[in-house]
Amino acid sequence: MRVFLAGGTGVIGRRLLPRLLEAGHDVTAMTRREDRAAALREAGAVPAVADVFDAEGLRAAVERAAPEVVVHELTDLPPTLDTRKIEEQMAGNDRIRTEGTRNLVAAARGAGARRIVAQSIAFAYAPTGDGLKREEDPLWDDAPWPWKRSIDALHELEDAVTKTQGIEGVVLRYGFFYGPGSAYGPGGSLEHEVRRRRFPVVGRGSGVFSFVHVDDAADATVATVERGAPGIYNIVDDEPAAMREWVPVYADAIGAKRPYRIPRFVARLFAGPYAVMLATEVRGASNERAKAELGWQPRFGSWREGFRE
Repeated sequence: MRVFLAGGTGVIGRRLLPRLLEAGHDVTAMTRREDRAAALREAGAVPAVADVFDAEGLRAAVERAAPEVVVHELTDLPPTLDTRKIEEQMAGNDRIRTEGTRNLVAAARGAGARRIVAQSIAFAYAPTGDGLKREEDPLWDDAPWPWKRSIDALHELEDAVTKTQGIEGVVLRYGFFYGPGSAYGPGGSLEHEVRRRRFPVVGRGSGVFSFVHVDDAADATVATVERGAPGIYNIVDDEPAAMREWVPVYADAIGAKRPYRIPRFVARLFAGPYAVMLATEVRGASNERAKAELGWQPRFGSWREGFRE
């Protein structure tokens, strides 16, 4: 199939592109920067230099590719996330999810694409009830600001993809990425913080994280390019874990000292309310739908083995 990959040089895009090519698809990969086009060409894709906020230029690029499937993996995240400045640092990413997604969906429709696959997140569910969150469970619509802005942006992205007439819309709610190129990977920002013992367990460390290795996320994305009913899928591993469980295991895996434990009020003072929210309130997600309907099985069923490798 002809595939237009928006975000071909990002964390997931770099792992996804070779898999799409290996599966026999003809891929046009988009980047904003001319200096990255050569790398995309060398990888085997047709490069397209375009800005998602330039609606006319984007439409022209997508029309030239004439894709059957458009994959939306665009993000705008800083190399190091400062949770005290989260409102400022997430502004670009929220804009991509709103204005950028609208432009990309319009370009896909104009080019005659039949299917759109788009990146979302599996850690935005409302922190209510017990058990793992399924795709039909509500997002955290009454979240504190500025997290609410990001939740609203997710709704706009997911609605634009799944409710556009004439398009088979698929939304992939990925878990926290780890592996090459991610914040958890070698040289990543989180690895750096854990080595410096600046990533403590907050309070009881009750926030439940759902992880996914970047290669498993890429494999799931290829699956949704090729098959699966339109809709929303959690793309996470089999073992969601509380912060108090996974942080010490991660520290051990990278040879760092055991993390500190600090009270919530201290974390709020030094890292801000967003960090406390993640550490204590985020909920884990179920991958049952993706496994049953996409025939996808993560190679790393647990972050425990993934961290070690």
